[in-house]
Amino acid sequence: MSQPTSPSHASTVPSTSSIDYRVLRTVPTYEQAQRIVDTLSDSQFPVEHVRIVGTGLRSVEQVTGRMTNGKAALYGAGSGAWLGLMIGLLLGLFTVGVWGAVVLWSVVLGAIWGLVFGLIGHAVTGGKRDFRSIQGFEADAYDVLVEADYAGMADAKLPPRPAV
Repeated sequence: MSQPTSPSHASTVPSTSSIDYRVLRTVPTYEQAQRIVDTLSDSQFPVEHVRIVGTGLRSVEQVTGRMTNGKAALYGAGSGAWLGLMIGLLLGLFTVGVWGAVVLWSVVLGAIWGLVFGLIGHAVTGGKRDFRSIQGFEADAYDVLVEADYAGMADAKLPPRPAV
């Protein structure tokens, strides 16, 4: 893991090389790792001394469907309408008597611009990415790490490990 370069993060995210961590538990899912940290938090353990580290990381891309010009236009119009709604509501705060018209026109114009940019964005791919997908990361396991000075206290606050 690389050390943060931003000064604002340097004080809040210590480097793993400067602090001695111990593995408290290794679990197969992130939800289980979260439950362990939540259990520690509920028992008043200072959880700022805990890390959850995924091991065996891999990038996963789930293809969700084919992308056509019609879908690109529809998704673009939908996104533009939402952006238009937010802008319209914001502008509507500064209007008197025409609030509804401002919001409606913002949604309509946002949808039109979104449709145009959705089509342009799809066209520039040149047919090389005619599908939609969701990208994420998965890990083989998750280590719940605790600073060495707090490892004994953390282990005492958790139920005993099951016998293997």
